[in-house]
Amino acid sequence: MTVTTTPPKAITPFRRFVEDFAEKRLAVAGLFVFVALVLAAIFAPWITPQNPYDLTQIDFMDGRLAPGSSGATMTFWLGTDDQGRDLLSGIFYGLRTSLSVGAISTVIALVIGGSLGLIGAYFGGKIDTIIMRIADLQLSFPAILIALILVSALGQGIDKIIIALVAVQWAYYARTIRSTALVERRKEYIEAATCLAISHRRIVFKHLMPNCTPPLIVVGTVQVAHAISLEATLSFLGIGVPITEPSLGLLIKNGFDYMLSGDYWVSFYPGLALLITIVSINLVGDQLRDVLNPRLQK
Repeated sequence: MTVTTTPPKAITPFRRFVEDFAEKRLAVAGLFVFVALVLAAIFAPWITPQNPYDLTQIDFMDGRLAPGSSGATMTFWLGTDDQGRDLLSGIFYGLRTSLSVGAISTVIALVIGGSLGLIGAYFGGKIDTIIMRIADLQLSFPAILIALILVSALGQGIDKIIIALVAVQWAYYARTIRSTALVERRKEYIEAATCLAISHRRIVFKHLMPNCTPPLIVVGTVQVAHAISLEATLSFLGIGVPITEPSLGLLIKNGFDYMLSGDYWVSFYPGLALLITIVSINLVGDQLRDVLNPRLQK
């Protein structure tokens, strides 16, 4: 009597990645929270009871109402700010600005810094020296100082903030991918591609770059949180997002003067939303670092 056994199915890389990521419950919780915040930001115009930046929907008589208070047309579950805007709606709209600024600036900085880091590591010599010395010069100054100078020179606006954040972040990616690319540059498959007279562009972006992306994913995830906190800081200082645009930093700034008078909710809830956003992103980034780095795996 013969017994037939079916061979076990091979575990795909994606399944292994999911299983490794799910080992840490805090990271999974952070991912769910982050996805919920992204969905809330995307669908804010449809799920919020009020557009806090539409003057036709705002009643100044509802200014600084406590959480749970009822106004003329609705109940404000998180209270209102000094202009009568619903804080819950303001937080959801502010998340749209914070997340979009953080994501866009991170992607642009990753493309610029990653490309320069790859080029410097591959060609070496004077090209690598020039790129790295510029990166070292930029990294020698505090990020907030460079952002303050650039925003002060460029003026207010979301596009100006994105330019400033890109200028602050690109050096991180250049440094990160260069260190990885230097190791990959000496491996046999790069030498074989060079002997086959494959173009430098194809070697860099088709063979070298795919093997250098895991560290960039980790750094990029953490830098999104960094960019969000920088944007909130600039808006809190009054030189970031204009007052006509939604921003968590502006909501915190609007209620800062009322903290001592007992109206804590005007700054507390936007600050709590900002904290939850940054913590959730950092939890995801921390687990990605453990999963994508073979040295940290069990």
